[in-house]
Amino acid sequence: MKEPTHTNRATDARAVRLGAVLSLGLLLAACRGDTEIRTVEILEPADGVVLAGPDVQVVLAAHGVEVVPAGNQLENSGHHHLFIDQDPSPQGVPIPVGQAGVVHLGGGQTEYSIEGLSPGEHRVIAVLGDWAHVPEGTVAADTVTFTIQQ
Repeated sequence: MKEPTHTNRATDARAVRLGAVLSLGLLLAACRGDTEIRTVEILEPADGVVLAGPDVQVVLAAHGVEVVPAGNQLENSGHHHLFIDQDPSPQGVPIPVGQAGVVHLGGGQTEYSIEGLSPGEHRVIAVLGDWAHVPEGTVAADTVTFTIQQ
């Protein structure tokens, strides 16, 4: 008799989301005429997780693109930006500096601690920006939502 299979909804949702991100990356790559998938991924926190908070560690990865400090005009490179409970900047519009909920990781960092989140649901969107903080439209962004316990 076969044992029942148990799944984790947050893990399943993350797998579906990552599949969608990779599909978008493939589509963008095809439009550029290459096969390199260029994506940003939020490794932590997991999508749908409930956390004690109020501080949350965000861990990022980039695939098919090099993460470098802001100001470096290297081809196929950029640096991370986080939009915390905010919509990202439109394509071609520089990411604002000093705006609440917008974090520039201009030193080429791949980790950031969000401090003092209130109880409830929160959303983080990771976007790669070029040397001038303009969203890199050929790199698929990533989004997670999580809940801080009451």
